[in-house]
Amino acid sequence: MIGVLCRREDAAVFAEFFELFKTPWELYEPGREYDVVLAAGADVPAMQSGLLVVYGAHAAQSAGLRDAGGVLRYRDTPLAIYGSLRTFEEPAPDTVYVRTDDGAVAGLRRRTGDLTVVRLGYDLAHEVRALLSTGQPVQHAGVPALDVHIAMLRALILEAGLPLVEIPPTPAGAEFAVCLTHDIDFAGIRQHRLDHTAWGFLYRATVGTLRRLLGRRLSLRRCAQSWRAAASLPLVYLGWVKDFWEPFAWYLRTEDGLPATYFLIPFKGRPGERVPGRHASRRAAAYDLADVATAAATLRQRGCELGVHGIDAWHSVDKGRAERERLAALTDGGPIGVRMHWLLRDAQTPRVLEEAGYAWDSSVGYNETIGYLNGTTQPFRPSGASSLLELPLHIQDGALFYPGRLDLSETDAWRRCARLIDNARAYGGVLTVLWHDRSHAPERFWGDFYVRLVHALRSEGAWFGTAGMVVEWFTKRRDVRFERSGTGIRLRYDGDAISPALALRVHGRRPTASEGPERRASWIDIPWAGGDGENVERRLASLAGQEALSMQGAAA
Repeated sequence: MIGVLCRREDAAVFAEFFELFKTPWELYEPGREYDVVLAAGADVPAMQSGLLVVYGAHAAQSAGLRDAGGVLRYRDTPLAIYGSLRTFEEPAPDTVYVRTDDGAVAGLRRRTGDLTVVRLGYDLAHEVRALLSTGQPVQHAGVPALDVHIAMLRALILEAGLPLVEIPPTPAGAEFAVCLTHDIDFAGIRQHRLDHTAWGFLYRATVGTLRRLLGRRLSLRRCAQSWRAAASLPLVYLGWVKDFWEPFAWYLRTEDGLPATYFLIPFKGRPGERVPGRHASRRAAAYDLADVATAAATLRQRGCELGVHGIDAWHSVDKGRAERERLAALTDGGPIGVRMHWLLRDAQTPRVLEEAGYAWDSSVGYNETIGYLNGTTQPFRPSGASSLLELPLHIQDGALFYPGRLDLSETDAWRRCARLIDNARAYGGVLTVLWHDRSHAPERFWGDFYVRLVHALRSEGAWFGTAGMVVEWFTKRRDVRFERSGTGIRLRYDGDAISPALALRVHGRRPTASEGPERRASWIDIPWAGGDGENVERRLASLAGQEALSMQGAAA
């Protein structure tokens, strides 16, 4: 059991932190025994054994204060610190736990008898709060900083020789979860009769395509396809030729039975209010839900999900409710989620969406790059919400390939995506992918990359779910509670069966200093769908009592 000793105003932050790091914990109570005490911004208790982790540093023990934070080098991972960072005077080499990227000591570890004491020169509560609210700047987007904080604490516990039980953020038997999503901004080009969208397409498909060909960013075959598409536009308008922007059949064929979530704009011709930047009028959709009703029914029959691609839901409860109710006419009831068009949001958006009746949101992500805006692979509860969960967005096609954003070649884009897949494999959670409606078609031709990405994710042993399925699974994981009992730790869960099953993970062998924190330690996984709690608790107690576990990897 971990006891957390913190300021009163930080209690809610640590409650959310330990929903992501799902392991037994409670706010520290004097007189109770704890294997681990985490002290953050509070007096340090006396301990004789176990692990004491102190976040922050006493001025007398520190070498300096960096108000602007800094970057730690934890193993091979750069970890940005967004609050103040205290550094320590250079101690004996064997007590240094972590340094900054310029070599200063930012963490110490000492062992005295049966007690290990670790001091880290930053405020964990501040870091968690900053990540889950403000988020990370683009330069740190590639590191899941919050997940690294969890991994560091996990490694400290195991390196102190203490057993650890947790519920990892991935279903039993799966490496991680994948959520494939599609924003339907354009249901086809036929609705765009020589408007800005159509003229823009013609320019990009002719002059723009030629420039890409000369710049060796497009093959001659693709160039010819773009020109043919541009030439066929009058026939598309007449209905004599298939609309080459029509997205639904292509995605259903490409994903071949995988569930996906399609976000549909609920009202035609509404650009929305309070839209920042230029060209706000171009945000309006040219299609109506009635235009895609048949396709929507097919999607649902094939196991896919419909969500709201919100217009004004991010700032207006009434408008958000109207947008949700409009889409509900195409569904059979049940929870409905949202992703805001252009990813618009502000600090009040989680509260507004929750009051409008949405079960989850998936608007937190970058438009200009890929990665972890909030530093995590997991759905989380944003500030201001009491029930709504945020499903983070990680990979977006436009961020990878669009001019003015990353504008990457497919080779460079694959390197970036591969790193995020590696992180998903290491930290679990969900990898959320957004591929827009017309990205497979002329003139973008980002479809081949998407086919490769889906194939790679299939081969990783991932569990695929719609956004609603993924959020529901993580909600049930959050509903599980670890409680003290006379014999140790008791599991409490009062909900429906959990499918796919959770994994109750019992760590044993202490990893060596050269090993990474995520997957190289030994553990045993017990699949658990929420029932038969007493038998599971007995097995957990038996496994946790063993001094060493030699099972390598996850055994289902």
